[in-house]
Amino acid sequence: MNIKNWQSFLGFRARAIKAKKPFPQHTKYKAGTIKPNHVDQAQLDQAVKDLYDSWKSSYLIQNPTNQDQYYVYYNLEGQDIYKSRSISTSESHGHGMLLTAFMAGYDPNAQSYYEGLFRFYKAHPSSNNPLLMAWKQNKDENGNIINAEGSESATDGDMDIAYSLLLAHNQWGNKGTIDYLTEAKKIIHAILTNDVNQEEWFLKLGDWVKKDTTPKYYPGTRPSDFMTEHMKAFQITTGNSKWTWVVNKTYAITKQLFHGYSANTGLLPDFAVKRNSKFAPAPPDFLEGPYDGDYYMNACRTTWRIPLDYILTGDRRAVPQFTKVNSWIKKKTNGDPGKIRAGYYLNGDDLPLAFNNHLAFVSPFAVSAMIHSRNQEWLNKLWTHMKNSSFENSDYYGNSIKLLCMLVASGNWWFPKP
Repeated sequence: MNIKNWQSFLGFRARAIKAKKPFPQHTKYKAGTIKPNHVDQAQLDQAVKDLYDSWKSSYLIQNPTNQDQYYVYYNLEGQDIYKSRSISTSESHGHGMLLTAFMAGYDPNAQSYYEGLFRFYKAHPSSNNPLLMAWKQNKDENGNIINAEGSESATDGDMDIAYSLLLAHNQWGNKGTIDYLTEAKKIIHAILTNDVNQEEWFLKLGDWVKKDTTPKYYPGTRPSDFMTEHMKAFQITTGNSKWTWVVNKTYAITKQLFHGYSANTGLLPDFAVKRNSKFAPAPPDFLEGPYDGDYYMNACRTTWRIPLDYILTGDRRAVPQFTKVNSWIKKKTNGDPGKIRAGYYLNGDDLPLAFNNHLAFVSPFAVSAMIHSRNQEWLNKLWTHMKNSSFENSDYYGNSIKLLCMLVASGNWWFPKP
């Protein structure tokens, strides 16, 4: 049952609290950063609204066996072709919790959706720490939604869920059915304890990575999890200085990979592994496939996640790297977003069989372009390309990343305060 069929269920939840930071917010970003300037602000906002409406009607689903829960249906288009019963992941769930918090005010039912998503998260805990979410959910033969393929967590989903709770606290306060701030502090502590390497303070792949039982993965990290502005929000909220250690280590790893392996492109790999005293791209088939050490389906998010910290907080540590990324991709495509390929080696060569116009690869370059005015024409082209790209011809991953990146590019991502 999709969202169009359960509007009546929301009727009894009309008590939703008025949004304190309603969309659109028109956040004042770091001085010197840019937004698309070939259309006016109202058009930027409307494009986000339209895409959110399409996203919500397609992917935000009521749990048929527990109607006060909602989940994000990441497998609508059957992209997980080998697992037809797969329905959701903590990664996609985190996206949904971010979006419903950001779009409150425009969406009068956003708090109801958000709290339903929260209840689904709580109903599917990690086996290692119940404050974290199991990374994937399937439907069993009876239609019940269960945790699948191990009940451990994935770091990116955990971090987005925690960040979304801070957004929710800013958006609705603590007068609802959920104490968002208290819940945020709980999961932030769990992330620091279970998703962070306690010896060197870098992000692990998830709470399942342990020195004694998974030694192969213990030195590994996933650069698409490098959400340093999330970490800063966690530090401000909790007062725990260890988050500053994680931020510093994250930027150090990013710099090592850039200078050591992608000086001509700035690209980051899907996974990185510590070898001796430094991090290097992971070898093929480290975790997911032959391109684990290349710019592929995970790393495509880095050009959104990492520059966002500079846009919001002014932290310049990754600016040289993403300046290189921007100059490289403009030259590589001759200024045509439609020529961005779905995967590159770190030296900039195309991966085999990589195709054009995967929105999960195109859209994050718009966020990266925002760091300097010299990218204005390129950013305008990227915005137009995103706006004009067909929702129906993409998939959950591409449409979700496009929406999150358009939210940033339109000036409507804001930093939560405790």
